[in-house]
Amino acid sequence: MTLISRRTFVTLASVAIASPSIAHADPTSAMEATLAELPLSDGSVLRYSLAEAMASSGIPAISFAAISRFEIAVARAYGVTAVGELTKVTTRSLFQAASVSKPVTATGALALVRRGKLDLDNNVNDRLKSWQVPDNEFTAKEKVTLRRLMSHTAGLSVHGFPGYAIGAQRPTVQQILDGSPPANTAPVRVVFEPGSRQEYSGGGITVEQLMMSDVTGKAFENLMRDTVLQPMGMRDSTFAQPLPDGIALRTTAGTLFDGTIVPGRSHIYPEMAAAGLWTTPTDLARFAIQTARARLGQADVVLDVTMMEQMFQKVPNGDMLGFFSDPKNPGVFTHNGGNAGFRSLLIMNSVTGNGITVMTNADGGWGLMELLSHRIGTLSGWTHDFGGPARAVWLVAITNGANMALSHFEAVRSTAQESDLNEAGRILLAKGRTDEAIKLYRRNVEVYPTSGNVYDSLAWAYEVAGDKAQATSNYRLSLGHNPANENALERLKALE
Repeated sequence: MTLISRRTFVTLASVAIASPSIAHADPTSAMEATLAELPLSDGSVLRYSLAEAMASSGIPAISFAAISRFEIAVARAYGVTAVGELTKVTTRSLFQAASVSKPVTATGALALVRRGKLDLDNNVNDRLKSWQVPDNEFTAKEKVTLRRLMSHTAGLSVHGFPGYAIGAQRPTVQQILDGSPPANTAPVRVVFEPGSRQEYSGGGITVEQLMMSDVTGKAFENLMRDTVLQPMGMRDSTFAQPLPDGIALRTTAGTLFDGTIVPGRSHIYPEMAAAGLWTTPTDLARFAIQTARARLGQADVVLDVTMMEQMFQKVPNGDMLGFFSDPKNPGVFTHNGGNAGFRSLLIMNSVTGNGITVMTNADGGWGLMELLSHRIGTLSGWTHDFGGPARAVWLVAITNGANMALSHFEAVRSTAQESDLNEAGRILLAKGRTDEAIKLYRRNVEVYPTSGNVYDSLAWAYEVAGDKAQATSNYRLSLGHNPANENALERLKALE
């Protein structure tokens, strides 16, 4: 057994929110001491404390709120507001929620449906005033509707948004939707028949944003403040972009994969509905609890049980409105998010009343959030299927190198995913450990030989290493499995 000793972590802040109805003891001390026990193929185990995992992976801050029986059981914040700073985070420090903005927005949209301002199944062009979804051959029979926008089945393009640097010229929502300067994304257009399948579209949520403002005549951030945030007690949350000075003082700064701070500390997202919410895990927990209780008919703060039936009813060829379900865990509604330098996660079960919200100010924060959620859930005795033992190939790679990371991967291979090795390789590349990244990517190709994505990653690593021949070969292999891989096409043109 390899035992990794715990180091003292001096930048820790915590707030316990106690309730006499909470059955489980506070699990955070045990989580802090042992965040993860990661098996190796030889039967030994690597143990990491939370402080150790954060320090090793260069994550400045992480904050979470655990929910037990529909109440916030405990909230904790660890670390500092930015790389190189000494200011400790607290449970009221703000992070960008990124795509977790979408279910909060969906709640606001359904509130407008409830008031008769919007409808779920009519053509959105009937409600839009300042812009129209351009019709084409895909909309001849089926139309873009609000229900389809919220469930990502509307057929619209543009997956997500990179945001805008502080001080850069920002587009209007209409310019974003048309892809007109200074917008930095393509036009939002119908690219397949609405209702025929699900394809994630931040562009569609931006249409939702504009429609909500058009029918109310209110700025989106003010509409969401009055309709959702204040009624749900989300006192530390706002959709304002950019932030007012007073609120900006309590924000954390985003951290890129290479360990540097996002220029200007964070990007600005005029695509507020899709990515613009600034909040805390505690506020997201309040939102999750109110949503679960409304689903059960126990609350009517913003939406009643009738509207919740609409939100949680799966649409044809898609999922729920605003949230995603989890087939392994009945009752769960969930969403995660990633903006430049920020990552977020919300998991809530309306049957058990248990859940967790986690936020971090680092591009490399996915794995840490998953480990923390897994550990808190296990310690709290949740009946939740996390998909087998905790996996953290990325963490083992950072601390112990590619060979031991592969040993961990083999030990958990029955529950592993191609993203485990891909994420580890991406982090190693960002740290300049190119040869180790190539070793992980080559194993990924062996295990997942029909995935175009793994060849694309291996090709990029070879390109970074200066091996043009291997890069070209693997980009071609990627295209063989995924002819629509635009990145591979662009890179081949550049190489050839």
